[in-house]
Amino acid sequence: MTAPATPKPVYGVSSMAVMASMSGLDFVRGIFARTLPEPPIMENVEPFDCTAETGHVVIHSVPGLRHYNPIGSVHGGYAAILLDSAMGLAVQTTLPQGFGYTTLEFKISFVRGMSQDTGKIRTEGHVLNAGRRVATAEACITDDKGKLLAHATTTCLVFELPKTS
Repeated sequence: MTAPATPKPVYGVSSMAVMASMSGLDFVRGIFARTLPEPPIMENVEPFDCTAETGHVVIHSVPGLRHYNPIGSVHGGYAAILLDSAMGLAVQTTLPQGFGYTTLEFKISFVRGMSQDTGKIRTEGHVLNAGRRVATAEACITDDKGKLLAHATTTCLVFELPKTS
């Protein structure tokens, strides 16, 4: 027996009403299950095998030639998309229904370069502290041998989503 096919991703932005109607964990799981649209920025990194638990997110991706910068390696923006997404979504998983977040700042450290030969990478984000108004998180990218490629930290502002009528 074969496993059911994964639905093709639909990229878009969920309405504020949809986001406000769900817990953060349900919202992130909806994106990963493709029952909600994937954010358009993710079309650039083509994530797969994504999982979410409260305060923890894992995203897999494969860097390719289309991610290269002018000096012949994967552009730092590729890692930035993955790290910022993993940290932000990890924060989102901790939020109750009716709340959202935005990134106030983040810092990235690049440890090893990536190329189209790197293969599958794993971006793992987890929350360090989830307060009523501020949350902090960290994330790392590792290759399939567990070698650290990049890591980051973030501070996010937590806020009540606007009421919709």
